Amino acid sequence: MRRDALKKNNNYINYKNKNGWNSLLPVRQDTKELMHDKTPDVAIIGAGYTGIGAAKRWHEIAPNDEIAIIDASTIGEGNPGRNSGFLLEISLANDATSKDMERMSKCNKLISETMTRIIDSVAHSDIDCQIYRTGTYRAAAGKVGIKALKKYQNFLEKSELEHEYLNKNKLKERIGTDFYQVGLFSPHCYLAQPAALIRALAQNLPDEIHLYENTPALEIKKDHSYWQIETPNASIKTKKVIIANNAFCGQLGIGKSYVSTIYTYVGLTEALDQNSQDMLGAENNWGILPTHRLGCTLRKTPDNRLMIRSLYDYGTEGNNTLIAEKLLHSLRLRFPGLKDVKFESVWGGTTGFTYNGGPLWGEINSNMYISSGCNGGGIVKGTLFGGLLADLANNHSVPDINKLFGMASWMPPEPFRKIGFKLISMIERIRAKDET
Repeated sequence: MRRDALKKNNNYINYKNKNGWNSLLPVRQDTKELMHDKTPDVAIIGAGYTGIGAAKRWHEIAPNDEIAIIDASTIGEGNPGRNSGFLLEISLANDATSKDMERMSKCNKLISETMTRIIDSVAHSDIDCQIYRTGTYRAAAGKVGIKALKKYQNFLEKSELEHEYLNKNKLKERIGTDFYQVGLFSPHCYLAQPAALIRALAQNLPDEIHLYENTPALEIKKDHSYWQIETPNASIKTKKVIIANNAFCGQLGIGKSYVSTIYTYVGLTEALDQNSQDMLGAENNWGILPTHRLGCTLRKTPDNRLMIRSLYDYGTEGNNTLIAEKLLHSLRLRFPGLKDVKFESVWGGTTGFTYNGGPLWGEINSNMYISSGCNGGGIVKGTLFGGLLADLANNHSVPDINKLFGMASWMPPEPFRKIGFKLISMIERIRAKDET
């Protein structure tokens, strides 16, 4: 009876629209739900980049341990496949001072090593992840964006990281738009098809790691020296548990004071005809990250589509019809020649945000470990943090993550948090109107 009650109160997201990235891929046939009680050595909640990173590293450390991963969705359809597909090789700190350079250098080394592991993990996969080292552009259209871009340039210069300054004409040559006034190009970025990437990483897990999809964690509680996890059809009893479900950790009553659930939205066009492609500059595969957090992320994909990601909601998914109209408006501001181009897919996704940008990471309770609050950079950082959680749980030495990447700061409870988010968002939208 208790499990039935938990099922009725299951608050995991049921997205209004299908993930467009995943819809481009063949239907997966190998999904498996947890139907019988299990007693693994470790249970991992969340089969995204953090959870898979943790599982792989745990298996390397303790190959005889039984490892179970559960996920509320199917691989590719959930949040890990709903993002923009940017894999940054450097840890960003636009406002870093000279005092931060040693710390940032250590962060960048960890990020770069993790990026290499991701590439190696999918190098021989039969799934085409469309992963290419394209670099990335940062572009600004107004005063607020230009000021932020200057800070970013200062950071790159102090860090002695390769980059290229681009004026309006140079940007247009590369990517086909004169919407932006200035930009910076950094080679330290890969672009990938995110749904394909998470599928490939999951597919390549060792056989000893057991993955269960459509299996949300409904409740987690202490049972003497064990943790007991209730799912819709079965229970998991384990001595150690890793919380790797990012924005959804609060659904289990964990991290509520530090992590908020934020929705962002993506529009993906139909494949462009040759005339439309000719308007998009000389680059075949490029990506733009905004200089302001409320700005637009843009991509041109290898299969000749345009992706735009923007807009934020707090706590609940917005009206996707209105979202689509706003996204299309922003896209046509940047590419007015594409007035007839339509979206093939529009969808939302969640991310875990912290107030100060630092992650919630480490042992949060006895034999309970968490990594949440990647703040939109979850592919590489999530993989890194997940692997290091496995090290921590097995008493291996780990770098001081909180010292290097920060520590999530406390946020006020509801309704003050929501009010604060709405107020700050309104102010920032006004400040950054030229970037949206």
